[in-house]
Amino acid sequence: MTIVRNNHSAIYPAGPTYVRAIRAGNTLYLSGVTARYSKADGGPPMEQLRVCLERITRVVEAEGGTSANIVMLTTYLVNMKDYWPIDDTQKAIWDEFFPRQQYPTNSYVEVRALAEPGLHIEITAQAVLGS
Repeated sequence: MTIVRNNHSAIYPAGPTYVRAIRAGNTLYLSGVTARYSKADGGPPMEQLRVCLERITRVVEAEGGTSANIVMLTTYLVNMKDYWPIDDTQKAIWDEFFPRQQYPTNSYVEVRALAEPGLHIEITAQAVLGS
């Protein structure tokens, strides 16, 4: 099996000790994505959610897939109340990125803090692409 590491720096740069995405065969693994370095950095939680999903989708597309290829997310939240229960605004954002309700699995995990103050959400992802 071929393993390819790609930083996708033009979409969202990785840090000094990890890569943005690793493709192992037809499976793509994405490191945690935040709204860091975007206009939503430090902004409202739903704006940060939109940036995270947009970045994840762009990386998957750069690897030859679509949002329908995203099969698993883990969503880390500083404040669960910002995201749960899911409201109409959040549902509309999800539907924007996952048309026809082709949603991935998703686990919500509340954490004490993320890498920097002002970040409300971080999402890791896995996608299954064509061989």
